[in-house]
Amino acid sequence: MSSIQINCPHCFATNRLPGERLEDKPNCGKCKRPLFSGKSMELNPGNVAHTLEGNDIPVLVDCWAPWCGPCQGFAPVFEEAAARMEPYIRFVKLNTEDVPSIGQRWNIRSIPTLILFHHGKEVQRVSGALPMPQLMRWLHESGLFG
Repeated sequence: MSSIQINCPHCFATNRLPGERLEDKPNCGKCKRPLFSGKSMELNPGNVAHTLEGNDIPVLVDCWAPWCGPCQGFAPVFEEAAARMEPYIRFVKLNTEDVPSIGQRWNIRSIPTLILFHHGKEVQRVSGALPMPQLMRWLHESGLFG
């Protein structure tokens, strides 16, 4: 029985749980709120380190902006993917207009850009709005999923 570290998206507390229990809708041991919602969460300077480095599961970041038409068109695909693939991937969105410092640090040159992180390190990235089948294929090509 392997233990998995998951940081709470609400209070950032570190939670350890058996990997076999990921699908059991676990709650945070500290704040008692759900560790997974099947929806994306917003990334900001206050939670970026906890989110990227504190989870043993991969984290997929959608770098977007409110004025970007392709970003708006991709948003429902990203949310559907979150509903399908959580708790095996944490889905987060980075509004590059509201938080340009993180976008600059990650060298975001076009949006939407998807970046897949594992243990705080970038695994792969792709720019452009992907349809669901292509997004799923891209995620599986990362080698992080069976």
